[in-house]
Amino acid sequence: MGTEVRRFGVGGRIGPKGCAMGRIGKALRAVALVVGLAGFALAARAQEVAPLEKIQSQEELNKAITALDAGLFDAYNKCDLEKFATYFTENVEFYHDQGGVTLGRAALTESVKKNICGKVTRELVPGTLQVFYMKGYGAIEMGVHRFHHPGQEDTEGVGEGRFVHLWQYKDGAWKITRVLSYDHHAAPK
Repeated sequence: MGTEVRRFGVGGRIGPKGCAMGRIGKALRAVALVVGLAGFALAARAQEVAPLEKIQSQEELNKAITALDAGLFDAYNKCDLEKFATYFTENVEFYHDQGGVTLGRAALTESVKKNICGKVTRELVPGTLQVFYMKGYGAIEMGVHRFHHPGQEDTEGVGEGRFVHLWQYKDGAWKITRVLSYDHHAAPK
């Protein structure tokens, strides 16, 4: 019996057929495949929303953006920063009337980790969401949201503010490119 050498990947080699190196190579490929598929499944689950080119009505657009808003703020409220970050482009611009400007997904995610996680939850005020189509780009989402301070609402109160999200549909995913968060004040009781 000869020592058969098999190739995998780009120029990589594993040892003679049946040796430990061959089994390790197979195992590593299997693990890589599983990890890759899991990542794909996670990304697909994160955005089970119609692509822009399939949206044919205002009702469908409203449904898509409402689902994206719910997913984004579910991650925000649960401090699921990995999922939260998937909703933004790498170069997102976030403008906040009291906090100033935050540039980039990493900085925005770090800001949420530092200032929001375990301290604040967000709720969309029913009936305030507005969605506008942006031809060839995506959509504008506008609304009013409230911020709660779990366990401290007697001392912290509930805040309210307006927001604008510019959603872009690109490369098979909806992502926010710009955020305006403004008119922050105490919520009416």
